[in-house]
Amino acid sequence: MKKFAKLLGYDPIAKQTNVKTEIVAGIVTFLAMAYILTVNPNSILYAGPADFRWSSLFIATAFGAIIGTLLMAFLAKMPLAQASGMGLNSLVGSIIGGGVGAFAYKFSFSIGQAFMMVLISGIIFLLLSVIKIKGKTFRELIFDGMPVSVRGAISVGIGLFIAYIGFQSAGIIVTNGFTQISFVDFTNWGDQIVNYDSATGTFPAAKSAVVALVGLFLIAILDKLNVKGSVILGIVGATIVGIPLGVTNLEYITGNTPGITWKFWESFGNFFGGGENSVFFSFTDVFKTGFPADSLFTVIMLIITMCMIDMFDTMGTIVGCCGGNRILSDENNKPHNYGKIMISDAVATCAGAALGTSTVTTFVESGAGVSAGGRTGLTSFTTACLFFLAIFMMPVFAVIPGAATASALIYVGVLMMKNNVKNIDFSSAIGATSAFLTVVVMVLSYSITKGIGVGLVSFTVMSIIAYLVELIISAVKGTEKPKWEVSIVAIVVSVLFLIYFFVPTVL
Repeated sequence: MKKFAKLLGYDPIAKQTNVKTEIVAGIVTFLAMAYILTVNPNSILYAGPADFRWSSLFIATAFGAIIGTLLMAFLAKMPLAQASGMGLNSLVGSIIGGGVGAFAYKFSFSIGQAFMMVLISGIIFLLLSVIKIKGKTFRELIFDGMPVSVRGAISVGIGLFIAYIGFQSAGIIVTNGFTQISFVDFTNWGDQIVNYDSATGTFPAAKSAVVALVGLFLIAILDKLNVKGSVILGIVGATIVGIPLGVTNLEYITGNTPGITWKFWESFGNFFGGGENSVFFSFTDVFKTGFPADSLFTVIMLIITMCMIDMFDTMGTIVGCCGGNRILSDENNKPHNYGKIMISDAVATCAGAALGTSTVTTFVESGAGVSAGGRTGLTSFTTACLFFLAIFMMPVFAVIPGAATASALIYVGVLMMKNNVKNIDFSSAIGATSAFLTVVVMVLSYSITKGIGVGLVSFTVMSIIAYLVELIISAVKGTEKPKWEVSIVAIVVSVLFLIYFFVPTVL
């Protein structure tokens, strides 16, 4: 076992870990992100499980996670997991007229055309990850060119973002028709209500919120007592508490819930069988049909959008999960094996497009496994094995409610805030402002990419203006010229972000 573990970067002395801790961390990561197996098909397909392609998309989602996470294990040797990215799957859903953003485009794209765009974006990622200039890849140059203030804020923003996802999925923070969001109403113990109803003034029931808070408190108490596997025990405890409250749905075990079945062979048949029930290699349809007439500009902007989101989501996620931990990153918060992490991400995206799923990217929930002690690729290997088992045992894993896993996400937010906020330099007004915008926009816009983009653009614009003003003042007074603090990379990426923000893709 230990010889095999060494292939995954396992070194108990240098990494300050052991096999048991790595396996537990891998289980924690899986439990925190297993929701993607059902959420991803629902985000892409408008009809959800009623769509004849749902089971095929479920299999594609699982295989995409397995391949991407195994790449992290054997190539990057890091405790990071990959799967179809949230947000990116909704983008694909909007392209084909399904999911959250249904019918956002005047062109009618097929699911194969959508996955061809994903494949092209993956190829671009791969080229940026392997082509080097002076010994560094384009992606490394982009990372090194990021302002220190923005780079330091990414980890804090990711932590709050993860916690916010947990608060929402548990129903602790709910939709409000007047103030957009609000705190859960703990007096409402009726049936679960998904959204705020402006007519009746009702909020989601408090049951799921209680389950999440019980799990959170249990994790924190066990961690305080130095109990190994505190996150897993907290999730299990919350799942048990959810049974009498009706939050934990035991019907998944019996197979009475539509879309969740023990008959895995039927899902495999749909996936590999081809035809209208399959999404496997569906991108090849483009070779027969091409893209819709006059859609070239929209296609190009969609591919650029996918590139921007995946590149900066991945960068933000790995810095957020590994930054500040000297076992996993250097003194500049740059994760070890950064180039190999990016190659793993790019190859996984290409593989995911071929399988028939949206962009495969590094998951922020990897932070749950890192917080549980994951330090090597053995953590990722464990997570990948569980995704494989999930194909055959989905009803078992489906029993764990989102409220239970939410407790782990919230606690990860606590740890990331605790460990990384001290890395932000607030001594400079421009640095502090751009760092603040990075954190706040990341959380409130529900987008890692937009947070990084706003932070970077604000730093670049303010720094250039300040430099020009100081340059004029120094020329008038005859004093020393000011120091130029903006890298060429920051300027170029800022321009790309301005295109991303201001050029419409809904055409």
